[in-house]
Amino acid sequence: MAKPPIVSIAFKKRPGSENTTTILAGDTGGTKTNMALYRSDANGLTELKEKKYASKDYHSLTDIIRDFCGTDRPDRICAAIAGPVIHGKSTLTNLSWQLDSETMSRDLKTPVCFINDLEATAYGLSGLQKEELSTLSEGHGLLPGNTVAEGNLAIIAPGTGLGEAGLFWDGSCYHPFATEGGHSDFGPRGEEDIALYRYLQQQFGHVSWERLVSGMGIKSIYHFLTEVRKETTPAWLNERMQQEDPAAVISQAALKREDPVCREAMELFSRFLATEAASLVLKLKATGGLFIGGGIPPKILPLLREGEWLKNFVSDGRMQQLLEEVPVYVVLNDKMALMGAAHYGSYNM
Repeated sequence: MAKPPIVSIAFKKRPGSENTTTILAGDTGGTKTNMALYRSDANGLTELKEKKYASKDYHSLTDIIRDFCGTDRPDRICAAIAGPVIHGKSTLTNLSWQLDSETMSRDLKTPVCFINDLEATAYGLSGLQKEELSTLSEGHGLLPGNTVAEGNLAIIAPGTGLGEAGLFWDGSCYHPFATEGGHSDFGPRGEEDIALYRYLQQQFGHVSWERLVSGMGIKSIYHFLTEVRKETTPAWLNERMQQEDPAAVISQAALKREDPVCREAMELFSRFLATEAASLVLKLKATGGLFIGGGIPPKILPLLREGEWLKNFVSDGRMQQLLEEVPVYVVLNDKMALMGAAHYGSYNM
């Protein structure tokens, strides 16, 4: 039998109560789309196969699904979408696809459902195991599932963009919901932050938290530091950034202390992540805990473990004591949205 979840999610159907079904789950973003086929039965969910696609290489999500499935047809399809989903329709924030679940259901002759990728990540907590979490702060609470957790949960996930979601605690289980908080206005705290804000405002007009706490944010912070100080990027670093993902190169150089500007850029990124994470916890009153997901945090865990991250997280004036009591975890499983889409498709469709 499946292991009991560490977070008890409110589903329409009790997991394991239905006959055997197949669920095609997708995690669709501006950079990549992950697809996986699951079997849902009395033992829970079992992954049968998985494949990763470069989103921009395809005209639509339907094309990817047809490539993945071939002549086989799953019982249901649920895809996590990097953007707001309204009445089954969505336009991806960092990709020009127009998605309509009703149209796709007719085309594929299979029920199709879309949910926001951070909402899917929240549902994915139902299948998360303790070893897939790294604790940044124990707070004054206990890991949900070990005892009755009190209070809502918050999730923040920097990757290609910045996702945020919440889980409402009803006294016995959690109800995930999506937000678009990553697109709310960046709040500078000091002169350097204000200079960075003006630098980005000249380029984009509106400056959101996603412009800083994301892969694109790492690049922007680095370029701000080099352009303001007129420092020259080392030849080896410039060559690597041209051949690889610049955000990954910058973060790796920072972790290895190979370049002081890269190090400072990642320290700023870490501070901004802590600041916005604290704001999300306060807005949702997420006393049950904060989960930090996305593709970036597990890769920079040593940076987040340093004392400055927690110091910045709790530095919020009169609410410092509340923030000190909130448990904080980094999610090490990078398939949370995919797993959440599978859970939603199996137990909520």
